[in-house]
Amino acid sequence: MAHLRQLHAALVKSGLARDPIAASRAVAFCAGPCRDVAYAERIVRHHPRPNSFMWNTVIRALSDGARPEAAVALFVEMLGSPTPPERRTLPSVLAACARMGRAGAGAGAALHGMALKLGLAGDSYVRNAAIAMYGSCGAADEALALLAQCPEFDAVACNSAIVALARAGRVDEARAVFDGMPERTVATWSAMVSVYARAARCGEALALFAAMQEGGVEPNANVLVSVLGCCAGLGALEQGAWVHAYIDRHGVAMNALVVTALIDMYCKCGSVEKAREVFDMARSQGLAKLSSWNSMMQGLAVHGQWQEAIALFSELKSHGLSPDNVTFIAVLTAYGHSGMPDEAKAAFASMANEHKVEPGIEHYGCLVDALARAGRLREAEGAIQAMPMAPDAAVWGALLSGCRLHGDADLGARAAREAVRCDPRDSGAYVLAASVAARGGDAGRAAAAGVRGKMRKAGVGKVPGCSMIEVNGVVHEFVS
Repeated sequence: MAHLRQLHAALVKSGLARDPIAASRAVAFCAGPCRDVAYAERIVRHHPRPNSFMWNTVIRALSDGARPEAAVALFVEMLGSPTPPERRTLPSVLAACARMGRAGAGAGAALHGMALKLGLAGDSYVRNAAIAMYGSCGAADEALALLAQCPEFDAVACNSAIVALARAGRVDEARAVFDGMPERTVATWSAMVSVYARAARCGEALALFAAMQEGGVEPNANVLVSVLGCCAGLGALEQGAWVHAYIDRHGVAMNALVVTALIDMYCKCGSVEKAREVFDMARSQGLAKLSSWNSMMQGLAVHGQWQEAIALFSELKSHGLSPDNVTFIAVLTAYGHSGMPDEAKAAFASMANEHKVEPGIEHYGCLVDALARAGRLREAEGAIQAMPMAPDAAVWGALLSGCRLHGDADLGARAAREAVRCDPRDSGAYVLAASVAARGGDAGRAAAAGVRGKMRKAGVGKVPGCSMIEVNGVVHEFVS
């Protein structure tokens, strides 16, 4: 960029900066990866008559960057210039609206209307970008309507429609689109496996992954990350280890997402040692980003290995990493599960004071849990009362669990009332409240019966217990 600025200065001095070819080359260079898009933006704004290539290049770079709204703003400026938008302009602006989510819905719909008026809506690139935009903005029906307008099969349009339906929670409709496709790309399989994984329908995700293998389709890293997440959710260690072996055997590129997914899977399946092997290998190769550290610390914390978790936390700075809100959830969990409330309080206090991380409701929940587990119930209640935000059912549930553990029926009753008020459909709060009350002799048993009566009156059913065990690579589920 330093050389480019010198060259640009020479162009300005000689008058050649007005030449559209020279200016286009400068814009293309500045808009490249890891360069200076803002400088490219300024070149376009100061050029007497920027051509469509210059506008499109900067709009596309802004759309892909951290400021998608700036792409929309520059497009509005383009509309006031002598250069009209064309088929290569609209997909980038639609992509920017998609990245803005629901905030970009109005601009995206207006842009689609403009494409119709300009006669560009039938272009496959414009149409596919519009489908993706509607999907990201939560307008699945509009995305489906556009898909129906495709004159012939378009895998990209179908993939976007699958994602749109998934974001709307319409998983079975997404599967219907998938099943109706005469041809499927790796991106199609990846999208559908991800849909099942995000909907916590892990068994179906793994079944689809098996079908993908039978069809001879080579999975990409995105598919494998989704499958590893499902293995973690099911506790399917054998299948997760098979995916890990597949990654090694086929030379799948190890990036931070894959590393974190492997660590998370091994931790949740109870194999902390194997998770640590993956983490240490990734750390030695420079592949362990903050997400991998957080996942490893959380895994160590929930398995009672608090010293190892805190040791990793103390090493973060030496590796050029700064803790974030997820890091402190792992730290607070480590201290809480190990019966160290004072250390949890100190870590909580250090978040804003030393690390400039603002505590969220989940951090207050971890602090309340640490105090309640240690029997410091009044202190835990005080922490809830001092929260700058309204506590939710999970925070009151942490106090309620402590009351059950230490037999405080009075405080338990108060915590139960608040938990039920926050989430009247949460059966766990009723069950815990009844369990706490039942410890108070005859009067307590009567109170417990009253709690169960309120639960029935509210139409809240107890969620059945569920256990899973993996035998020969097959996960079996048992419901009580």
